[in-house]
Amino acid sequence: MDINKVSFRIRYGETDQMGVVYHGNYAQYLEIGRIEWLRGLGISYKILEESGIILPVISLAINFRKSALYDDLITVETNLKKIPLVKIEFDYNIYNESKELLATANTVLAFMDSKKNKPIKCPDDILKKITSRKIDLGL
Repeated sequence: MDINKVSFRIRYGETDQMGVVYHGNYAQYLEIGRIEWLRGLGISYKILEESGIILPVISLAINFRKSALYDDLITVETNLKKIPLVKIEFDYNIYNESKELLATANTVLAFMDSKKNKPIKCPDDILKKITSRKIDLGL
């Protein structure tokens, strides 16, 4: 559907003594990808939360292919897998500067009312932005 790319450099504190990124940091990289994907759609995660909507991760899967290293410039490609209902699902590819695939991943998040702590359907304004973007891209 709609792919967003964000690049950033691996910091020293994200690595072990061998300069290899600690596997737990990849969840944060995916979060960066999701937040930038939303921002690219004109949606601020901060404003979303302030309006009482949260998006907790309910599923996370990562397949590691090659290590990311200290000072690597990596790119996280975030792709919306399908039109969201109550859940929103993303696929990811993480590449290094040489365009080598480092990891693939998938996350599923649920739209939740933060006050009631209950699932809700995808807000109409978000759905409109997603579907209009699909049309703009010719999908």
